[in-house]
Amino acid sequence: MAYSWYGIQKPRGNSGDNQVCELDHLVPLELGGADGMGNIWTECGPNATVLENRYFKVKDRVENYLADEVRTGRVPLATAQRGIATDWTQYLSEANRYCESGGRC
Repeated sequence: MAYSWYGIQKPRGNSGDNQVCELDHLVPLELGGADGMGNIWTECGPNATVLENRYFKVKDRVENYLADEVRTGRVPLATAQRGIATDWTQYLSEANRYCESGGRC
C-alpha cells in the first residue's frame, strides 16, 4: 500500500541481497514514531551498492545511535525526533563512530 501511496511500483525481487527499497518510518518506532502512513515512506537505493550501504541500512545505524543517546539521556527525545525527521544524515558521522566503537548497529 505504501508504494502506491507514493506513486511508485514495488521493485520485483525486493528481498535479501537484492533488496533496493524498504518501507521505513520517518521517525522510528523506538523514538516514539507512529505506525501509520503519515510516518511511513519508501526508502530506496542506491542500487549499485552492497546491501549494507543502501540508504535504508545506513539510516538504521542512525536510528540505533539516536535511540541509545535518548535512553542514556544525552539527547532529549524531542530533539532526536525532530532531527531524524528533518535530516537523518546530520547524525551519520556520529552514528558511524558509535558503530565502530561497538555500538548496536
